[in-house]
Amino acid sequence: MVLSAAPTAIPANTQQEPDFGALLLAVGQKQDRSAFIQLFNHYAPRIKSFLIKGGAKPEQAEELAQEAMMTVWSRAATYDPKQANAGTWIFTIARNKRIDALRKTGRMVVGIEDPAYIPDNAPHADSGILDSQRMAKIADAIRDLPPEQSDLIRKSFFEDKTHAQIAAEEKIPLGTVKSRLRLAMDRLRPKLGREYL
Repeated sequence: MVLSAAPTAIPANTQQEPDFGALLLAVGQKQDRSAFIQLFNHYAPRIKSFLIKGGAKPEQAEELAQEAMMTVWSRAATYDPKQANAGTWIFTIARNKRIDALRKTGRMVVGIEDPAYIPDNAPHADSGILDSQRMAKIADAIRDLPPEQSDLIRKSFFEDKTHAQIAAEEKIPLGTVKSRLRLAMDRLRPKLGREYL
């Protein structure tokens, strides 16, 4: 089965790319053909290129790209934007089509560009919770400092200003900045412990 791109594709001179996640949701929820055409026109050539780079012959890559996009059409209702962006979801389908094809031929070779070998830089959900808890604890401890110390802590650590910059900005001697920061750190240590300071 060969799908051809419809003439209603996005013009090449459009500066802003469409929201592919929204298009995918429209396909899943309403079987929106124009949304699918936009997805097809954008992703089918990229999938074909991806598959060729992974070792597929051009004819096979074309066929697998079409199969992948047909799977996108039939499974779009299962897409969850909270789990992955549209591109990741679509390329995972393409990758799985390639793996299935390799299994059928009995020769399982996966390229180094395969998304399975690319490290995921996204933080784990629990690390976000820990970070927000740490930030809340630090914010509470800083709030308990006298204003002249908490202001200097914010400027030094959160605005990344040098002691000299702070002295000039606050119109106080450099030694005063250093002593106030030292006093602030002495007050924060018992509240936050070594884990934070």
